[in-house]
Amino acid sequence: MTVTERTRRTRWVAGSAVALAVLFAGAATVASARDDGADLQATGSESAPRTPAADSADAGFAQDMAVHHQQAVEMSFIVRDRTRDEDVRRFAYDIANTQANQRGMLLGWLDLWELPKVATGQEPMAWMADGSGAGAGGHDGHDMGDMDGMGGMPGHGGGYQAHDGSLMPGMATRTELGRLRKADGRQAEILYLQLMTDHHKGGIDMARGCASLCTVKAEKRLARGMVEAQQSELDAMAGMLAKRGSAPRA
Repeated sequence: MTVTERTRRTRWVAGSAVALAVLFAGAATVASARDDGADLQATGSESAPRTPAADSADAGFAQDMAVHHQQAVEMSFIVRDRTRDEDVRRFAYDIANTQANQRGMLLGWLDLWELPKVATGQEPMAWMADGSGAGAGGHDGHDMGDMDGMGGMPGHGGGYQAHDGSLMPGMATRTELGRLRKADGRQAEILYLQLMTDHHKGGIDMARGCASLCTVKAEKRLARGMVEAQQSELDAMAGMLAKRGSAPRA
C-alpha cells in the first residue's frame, strides 16, 4: 500500500467514525429532548415552551453553534493531513469527533422542533442580544459562576462584523483556512492551535449565552459541558504552543 493510499484510507476511516458519531448523537439527543418535553408536560409547567420558538435562544444557539462547530471539524481534518506529530493529530481528532457529535445533537434538536438548520432574516448570534427568551429564573440548581455575565462577550449585541467567511467571533477567515491548507509540519501545528484557540474562545462565549438564556434543560446542560471542556482544551493548547516556542494570538 502506497503512502497516498494509506492517507486516503486513514481519512476515510476517520471521516466514517465522525459520521457515525453524528448519527448516534442525533438519535440520542432526540430522545433526550423528548424526555425534557415530557417532563414539562407532566409537571404542567408554563414557564418554558415544549417546542422553542424560531426566534428563541434555544433555536439560535443550535443553529449558530452547528455552523461554528462545522468549521472546527474542518480545521481539525486539515491539520491531520499537514503534520505527522501524533500529539497534534490525536488532539485534532478528539476535537473533530467531539464537535461533530455535539453538532449532531444540535441538528437533531432542530429536526425535533421542526425548525430550519439555518436562521433566516437575522444576523448570527442575534439571540444573544435579546433576553426575551431567557428563562431568566434559576439554572437547574447549578452554580453558573461567570456564565451569567455576558456583557463582555465578543459579538454580544450585534457588535461583530462578519468578514471573509468568518461569520461569528472566533471563526477563521477563508484566508486563514487557505494558509492552514498550505502549511506543513510545525508551521501547520502552530497555526492550527492558534486558530482553534480563537475558535474556542468564541465558542465558549456563545455557550455561556445559551447556559443563561436557553430554556431546554438538555441544551443548557450541553452548553455548560462545552464551556468546561473547551476551557480545559484552551489550557492544553496554550501548553502545546509554548512547547513549540509560540503562544496564542493577542
